[in-house]
Amino acid sequence: MGEVAESIRGDESEEQRKLALFRARVDKEDPDAKEHDDLMLRRFLRARDLNIEKSTAMFLKYLKWRREFVPRGFISESEIPNEIRKEKVFVQGFDKKGRPLAVIMVGKHTSDDRDLEETKRLAVYAMDKLCARTGAQQEKFALIGDFQGWGYASSDIRAYLAVLEILQDYYPERLGKVFMVHVPYLFWTAWKIVYPFIDDNTKKKITFVENKHIRETLLEDIDEHHLPDVYGGKQPLLPIDRDASVKK
Repeated sequence: MGEVAESIRGDESEEQRKLALFRARVDKEDPDAKEHDDLMLRRFLRARDLNIEKSTAMFLKYLKWRREFVPRGFISESEIPNEIRKEKVFVQGFDKKGRPLAVIMVGKHTSDDRDLEETKRLAVYAMDKLCARTGAQQEKFALIGDFQGWGYASSDIRAYLAVLEILQDYYPERLGKVFMVHVPYLFWTAWKIVYPFIDDNTKKKITFVENKHIRETLLEDIDEHHLPDVYGGKQPLLPIDRDASVKK
């Protein structure tokens, strides 16, 4: 046990050392880096296995993207009116690990009536809201992807890849777990296209839930009082734009 503890302390010490070097590097490269705390820098560092060169490139890319895509610092409801109207994303309390939980009604998304840039803005809007509900003790969020009603019109590969890129490149170490429910057979064709673009770390966090075991499977990670009522829990679905727990 003593050797294990010593090893853990050594790993933490090495991470702290590299975090300090990473901080000095990005602060010098981009003044905006100073606005972000060490928790955020640590997530980018961990996402690149503590490689300072790769972490620096990733973080500088993030800062540039954020300035261009979210110039005001946040996405407002007025920038995503069509996506808000469709009520695709809901916030549902927390799972048993304290991770903020959201439900995404993927089956409500169709390619024929979407604007790709607005879809991307919705993704940022939702992830920013979830991240704002995390803290130093729990930095990750959990998702339920519901494919009820998913059909050919929902097979929007461009949108899926765009959202996946945002999640993996600009919100590293934020995703804790994804439950995929009501997945139709038709979906697997799209899944085969998207799957190669999912990084190995993210793949490990995805769980496909059998239709006949949805409630019992979700209850393993989510308390009944936080489980959405549509899956047999006691929490009514709350559209994310009506969530008043986080103020801008």
